[in-house]
Amino acid sequence: MESCVFCSIVAGRAPAVVLAEWPEAIAIRPHGGVNEGHVLVLPRVHVEDAGTDPDVTAAVMRCAAELMAEQPAANLITSKGADATQTVFHLHVHVVPRVAGDGLALPWTSTSKSRD
Repeated sequence: MESCVFCSIVAGRAPAVVLAEWPEAIAIRPHGGVNEGHVLVLPRVHVEDAGTDPDVTAAVMRCAAELMAEQPAANLITSKGADATQTVFHLHVHVVPRVAGDGLALPWTSTSKSRD
């Protein structure tokens, strides 16, 4: 898609720091990542979100899992829809390395009420 920033990155029309590549996906350093090791894994084809094409999602998750395996602790995160905090509507998976006391809160742990 011409107007999709992630499609532009995959096609080489927009700048990005590419950290890893596979036939079906690339991993990039996100602008404004939450920590130094934060990585985004993007499919090479335009898929709106993780629920759109299970085969593409599975391939991207496999690539993300390879990167996650290198970390002693990490979050693997994706969102579907604006109500679930998706802001770029091209499937992307966040791999976020974690360490004890890093102060990062998941979206549902920082402001939401616990369920009783």
